[in-house]
Amino acid sequence: MSSKIENFLGKRVDGTKSRLPAKLDFYQSATGLILGLFMWGHMLFVSTVLISPEFFNATAKFFEGSAIFDTPKPALVSCMVLIIFIIFFIHAALGMRKLPITYRQWQIAREHSKLIKHEDTTLWVIQACTGFVMFFFASMHLAMMFFNPETIRFLGAVERIVNHNMWAFYLILLFAVELHGGIGLYRLCVKWGWFDGNDVHTARARRKTLKKLKWVISIFFIVLGLANLAVFIKAGISL
Repeated sequence: MSSKIENFLGKRVDGTKSRLPAKLDFYQSATGLILGLFMWGHMLFVSTVLISPEFFNATAKFFEGSAIFDTPKPALVSCMVLIIFIIFFIHAALGMRKLPITYRQWQIAREHSKLIKHEDTTLWVIQACTGFVMFFFASMHLAMMFFNPETIRFLGAVERIVNHNMWAFYLILLFAVELHGGIGLYRLCVKWGWFDGNDVHTARARRKTLKKLKWVISIFFIVLGLANLAVFIKAGISL
């Protein structure tokens, strides 16, 4: 009961300020960092298809334990997906604490963003919207990979994207993931002051550089993702 009171009021039973919100913020940041780095690694893995379908399959077999086992073990992929899904669920649950839950709250947040014209506030709104999309789309993708780990290979991906007409699904997911993840990692750097330096002027200059770098990285991964999708679609049409 005391923990519920802390979470609701932001104070302990004895009236002192609760540390629970700070702990939850830390866990949200930690899970977000893990997912953001995983997102980049996942995109680089998928991008091996730009080299050749054979290289893509060889990389997929590596995740199936080809370096250890004589025969591929798709169950290893399911285990990895389950771990990512648990981290994703925890991150989403913690993130929903700060989302407006009524139309009135969304209206206030939107008007606030327009009024002060603060770019970081606008980025937060974009992150919130893309996070809502990811809650459904990323969950569906993870579920497909968990129950059908053998489709991680080239022909399986082509089957999903082209023959099952999921190219639009992955197109939406691509933009949502890259925008949400890129903004999230930028906001992590700002929130925890990882690159701020020793004075205010240095901090402001570095944050501007980080923001530009964020857009460069986001655009890079979106273009990379579109190139990957084009390869799968082209292969599916030619089969």
